[in-house]
Amino acid sequence: MLIPVKLKELGDIITGNTPSKKEISYWDSKDICFVKPDSISEQGISIVKNTTEYLSEKASSKARIVTKDAVFVTCIGTIGKIGLAAEGRYAFNQQINVVVPNTKVLPKYLAYALLSSKKRLEDIANAPVVPIINKTQFGEFSIKIEDNTLLQKDIVNILDKVVGIIDFRRRELQCLDNLVKARFVEMFGALNNTSYETLPLGDICEFIKDGTHQTPTYTEDKVRGYKFLSSKDVTSQKISWSNIKYIPESLHNELYSKLAPRRGDILLAKNGTTGVAAVVDTDEVFDIYVSLALLRPKVGYNSRYLWAVINSNDTKMQFNANLKGIGVPNLHLGEIKKAKVIVPPLEQQEKFAVFLEQIDKSNLTLTVGNYIVYVLGK
Repeated sequence: MLIPVKLKELGDIITGNTPSKKEISYWDSKDICFVKPDSISEQGISIVKNTTEYLSEKASSKARIVTKDAVFVTCIGTIGKIGLAAEGRYAFNQQINVVVPNTKVLPKYLAYALLSSKKRLEDIANAPVVPIINKTQFGEFSIKIEDNTLLQKDIVNILDKVVGIIDFRRRELQCLDNLVKARFVEMFGALNNTSYETLPLGDICEFIKDGTHQTPTYTEDKVRGYKFLSSKDVTSQKISWSNIKYIPESLHNELYSKLAPRRGDILLAKNGTTGVAAVVDTDEVFDIYVSLALLRPKVGYNSRYLWAVINSNDTKMQFNANLKGIGVPNLHLGEIKKAKVIVPPLEQQEKFAVFLEQIDKSNLTLTVGNYIVYVLGK
């Protein structure tokens, strides 16, 4: 039977910290893995074994140490990435809360339950620019769990098999992505080695603007409210409509009068997650936040081709070289406009777009989170 339980009732909750970087002896040997958000994947549950940074034994009294089966949850910046500690000892930074499970819940079942709750975790993050869930909020967060650990184990076994299939499919999709990049280079070369013209994005777009800088007042009314997108909704290089927010009609009317996205526009993530582009391939009416830039190509440029060239390694390198801000990366509009891209004749652009359409027919997506929600009965 599913019962609602607060996280603080399922184990000890610990917020991480970072021992002083000024004390070299804390960081001069690989005695204890030091977990940061980049140690945890955006997809599924990461089994954390190794990390890019380590603490020395001398730093152990200055850190929060956990061991096997501790559940890591990112709670600052990117919310709701889930990790599970393997054998060994682990310290972790202040962007991560850990649950050390008690006997009420199996560690991996808890990890799956939290993964299925990612959207709700994102919703309670209380800062518009840098989302954050503090320890108290996290402890009060409620999930539904089976009250029988034997049943929890059966559910974990089912989910492990499903996730294995989905991971295999994800690797196939990565191969398709690599094929797109290889075909692009075959047809057009690289930015510093091409026979085609190169132009800054500002020259090939009617305009490049970002969304509202005003923190919106959201609404739960999905019938009368209007869709509102931010950078998190384009991280897969396509618009994801599954976890979007909504704004009231009065705010929509104000925003839409200034910037009205339309089919063929390109949305580019410019805050937090940066440099990822998606094509608007629908006639949906929506508005965008400041974390997204909208690029409207001029006549004579194919949107699907531009999507590919903006997502190429050459363009990403230019974006990355010009990021601003400490902690949360920010790609300014001026830097986006200056980024140079390869511009072949329209006929060649359209030929590549046809190739992309063929790839899309094979590019079926499987959503781990949605299946987990279904299995857990939420």
